[in-house]
Amino acid sequence: MKWLVKEEPANYPFSQFVKDGRTVWSGVRNPVAQKNLRAMKPGDRVFYYHTGSEKAVVGIAKVASAPRPDPADEDGKLHVVDLVPDKALKQPVTLAEVKAVKEFADFPLVRLPRLSVMPVTDEQWAWIEKRGLG
Repeated sequence: MKWLVKEEPANYPFSQFVKDGRTVWSGVRNPVAQKNLRAMKPGDRVFYYHTGSEKAVVGIAKVASAPRPDPADEDGKLHVVDLVPDKALKQPVTLAEVKAVKEFADFPLVRLPRLSVMPVTDEQWAWIEKRGLG
């Protein structure tokens, strides 16, 4: 599977993720986003999307661990995964570019703007990756 995760660049920019070399993807509270996170498997590819004023896919990561319970969640309902950076895109792919392509009308990034973890189809992945890597 392929995924997209969102993060506010002021909170955790892709450049910091690259410097860290690995991160625990936590803090996901939305039930649909949690369902998506729990479906992740080691080796899955992940687009890293900057929210806020940027609104663009800026990098590629990989899932590095199976989902596990979030140790910070006392209720035991939330899960986390480890992500490792793969590479930055040469050119960010903006939300406006994605919205301009009619084949993306059903993409959760377009339909569900507040969803922070979402699946990406192979066709969507190929289009964004080609656009971002040139």
